[in-house]
Amino acid sequence: MKDILSVIAERTRERVIEQKQIKSYSEVIRQAEAMCTGAEVRLAQAMEATCDQEPLFPFQEALSREEMSFICEVKKASPSKGVLDETFPYVKIAAEYEAAGAAAISVLTEPYWFLGSGQYLKEIREIVKLPILRKDFTVDPYQIYESKLLGADAILLICALMEEPFLKECLQIAKQLGLSALVEAHTETEAEMAVNAGAEIIGVNNRNLKTFEVDLETSIRLRKLVPDSILFVSESGIKTAAEIKRLKSHSVNGVLIGETLMRSSDKKRMLSELRGESGEE
Repeated sequence: MKDILSVIAERTRERVIEQKQIKSYSEVIRQAEAMCTGAEVRLAQAMEATCDQEPLFPFQEALSREEMSFICEVKKASPSKGVLDETFPYVKIAAEYEAAGAAAISVLTEPYWFLGSGQYLKEIREIVKLPILRKDFTVDPYQIYESKLLGADAILLICALMEEPFLKECLQIAKQLGLSALVEAHTETEAEMAVNAGAEIIGVNNRNLKTFEVDLETSIRLRKLVPDSILFVSESGIKTAAEIKRLKSHSVNGVLIGETLMRSSDKKRMLSELRGESGEE
């Protein structure tokens, strides 16, 4: 029996084939490259050059703060929890995150299990100034160029879905387009693969995508395998300020919060609580 990640990846490959019928690979590349400004090209070149302090793309810069950075997620549903918000005013939610002091926003665009859409990201991009992570299941370089067209600042690359050469290829394409990449790992082998491939931001998913069990110790354990020079994000299952404080004590740079915020009717107050603040004005 296939695990859910394999099933989603298989359907995503079919979805990419369908998208290529709507807009060809060559056309999406042409449009994405045309969006790259001269400044972005120079920034990408500077990042590849050896220098004392490399310039950072917006998403990476947002995670480089001294304090814990919060990536707040906009998602309607998940395979493990079902629909999180029936009404799902996604633009309003993103604006609330920005007002609450989020460092970045994650937007689910996978349409079948997470009920996401690229249109959500496009509309959110028009409203918020924060860096946006397109959260989807990258199985084809086409999706990276597509992410640029949607207005994303960063993409998700899941180690479990790719071999190291393909991961390196995706990282290179992203950098050329001025996009950051959050490289997701769940095991020691995947964390080592991410480091070897040259990832600048590694995210560890605390949820086992085969069993859906969540264990924060996964982030703490794998942090030891990742050099301090690489930004480290803990993802999934984070619900309390105490958990975030513990992650911070283990040199975690950022946390990606989805369900906890999506289920909250007062997202600003919830984000304050997760920071360990009183929530009082």
